[in-house]
Amino acid sequence: MMNLLSTYGAGSDGNREFLIDDRGRNVRMCFEIYSCHNSLSRHHNGKGEWTRHGNASRTTPEHFCSLHLPARKNVAVRIFFCLQYKCRGWRKFGEYYFRPNCGECMSCIPLRILAQEFKPTNSQRRVYRYCTDVEVRFNALEYRDEIFEIYRDHSMNRFGKESDPDEFIAAFYTPSCPTMQSEYYRNGELIAVGFIDISSSGLSSVYFAYKTSSEPLRLGTYSILREVEYAASRGLKYYYLGYYIEENRRMEYKGHFHPHEKYDWSSRRWNREFK
Repeated sequence: MMNLLSTYGAGSDGNREFLIDDRGRNVRMCFEIYSCHNSLSRHHNGKGEWTRHGNASRTTPEHFCSLHLPARKNVAVRIFFCLQYKCRGWRKFGEYYFRPNCGECMSCIPLRILAQEFKPTNSQRRVYRYCTDVEVRFNALEYRDEIFEIYRDHSMNRFGKESDPDEFIAAFYTPSCPTMQSEYYRNGELIAVGFIDISSSGLSSVYFAYKTSSEPLRLGTYSILREVEYAASRGLKYYYLGYYIEENRRMEYKGHFHPHEKYDWSSRRWNREFK
């Protein structure tokens, strides 16, 4: 399984390092993990250790989601269960669904953009102008070496992380629900790729990576704009942007897309926020 503590950070700028706070300190986090392929529930204790909780399809601990995702059932069923997890604040890499479980701390807030009502800000409109020569294609999942090379470049040059192709394939090309990829081309060259889950009411950004030589284009923001636009064009209501931490400067960009809703872990409700 891909190491969630080193790869987690499902945001459209590919930010994997929010586990380090604004002062450069390591932040321990705990995750509840649910495997939809082998029906295992696991808990990460924030110390690099995983604890197995047994077969989730028979004995799911009380603090875990009670849903079992039948990964090998028909597509309509998988879309329904994917939607149920997303609506309850869970995130996903490959076969693993997870959510933060840090005791009393509830700083990681799921955030989703209302795609049909979204209006770009002036700053976001400028990003459109930066990328007038960028072509976007939305395709079915298709692994290619050039895609892994973009991921490897992004991981190393932005976060100093080595990348393993087998872990990459396990995380992004082992879908447990309908999934697609967005590809960004400039002058015929692939410069970025995004991975997107599909549910019956929205799209969910899983990860986004770009060639670091293209960083001035602000492709992270551009990918959100184009993927929200695509969701709206398909009649979908939401674009899930992952977890938002208000105190973390690397994540504050997520709060700049309006209108959006944030999930309240206590009430289990999505609450709309206005500018």
